[in-house]
Amino acid sequence: MDAFTFNAPTAVAFGVNRVDEIAGDADRLAGKGSAVLVISDPGVVKAGVTARVVKALEAGGHRPSLFSDIRSDPLSSQIDAAAKAARDVGAKLVVGVGGGSALDSAKLAATVAPSGRPSEDFALMANPLPKDGLPRICVPTTAGTGSEVTRTSVFTTAAHRKVWAWGDRNRAHLALLDPTLTVALPAHLTAATGIDAVVHAIEGATVRRAQPFADAPCLHAIRLLAAGALLRAVQQPGDLDARGTVLMAACLAGVGFDATGTGVAHAMGHAIGAIAGVHHGRAVGLCLNAALAWNAEANPARFAAVARALGAPCDGMTDEEAARQAAPAFERLLRGAGVRVALDDHGLGPKDVGRVAELTLAEENKPMCESNVRAITPDSARDIATRLLNAA
Repeated sequence: MDAFTFNAPTAVAFGVNRVDEIAGDADRLAGKGSAVLVISDPGVVKAGVTARVVKALEAGGHRPSLFSDIRSDPLSSQIDAAAKAARDVGAKLVVGVGGGSALDSAKLAATVAPSGRPSEDFALMANPLPKDGLPRICVPTTAGTGSEVTRTSVFTTAAHRKVWAWGDRNRAHLALLDPTLTVALPAHLTAATGIDAVVHAIEGATVRRAQPFADAPCLHAIRLLAAGALLRAVQQPGDLDARGTVLMAACLAGVGFDATGTGVAHAMGHAIGAIAGVHHGRAVGLCLNAALAWNAEANPARFAAVARALGAPCDGMTDEEAARQAAPAFERLLRGAGVRVALDDHGLGPKDVGRVAELTLAEENKPMCESNVRAITPDSARDIATRLLNAA
């Protein structure tokens, strides 16, 4: 049996309207009456979610300030500006409120703020993360990225490279899961972020570093999402039970893939995100759809477990037979959630195969390619990109 290490995940607090109790969490992490920097994005601010967090902190005697200049795929300059804002207000705690971009930004801004060092110093693990970061709480308003429990922050450099910072010092101290905060998410984003969680769970359960302590959260996340919760959340946005289940599943997937890493779906998903701005959840979903059947040939036992978790009809099948059911079962979920499979709306098509394959193999995506269950070569990258860009 292979040896492995499993790092204990971030503390998780879940509940309907749980966000209204955040002042008590701030008391514990930063002390009563502390200065708090809330990091969010303009869309979440406009939806009124951030105001709810600020109000709850103020009611508990804290002194919150807001920084909301965070875009999707955040820039290193925005993270650095958020870190400066934390220093300027004397923050003792950072609270991230939003989707993956806001949470990734909040984590890294809190990590680097006391040191004053720029975020790009830590891109692709170029330097160890500072030891003296601020405590942080992550409050997701989407259910997909798992950023609230991962050690990773993804951002874009001044040179327009999509990179990541990673390490135990970049973890949130608390993930606060409140399904009422995801109700306003539009159906297409509920679908895309939910598919992101499915991809995290599938890759987390099948990459080279897959291991038993990650299998449990990953496979259960797939079961929760595929058993109907994701489709209910898309079709019935006010269903708090479905919203809560998807939120928990996304968090479980985050716990799992944080221990194992991701594979080619994320490498190629980052590529088409960088090239054409495809939403991350949709991007990785479409890339997994193109790669899944090919990947499944490499480890039938693991992909048979995925197929069964997806609810594929596998009774009486061998692992080899069941593994072949994983790809069609995933595609049924992808299309059932209403995710558009063709990428022509982003101007991408067969003409872009070479460019997508090349960027998939770029230095910043190398760890994901190396983690994939099958070796990603220039030829296999082109094959996957061909299937991706010819899908309809």
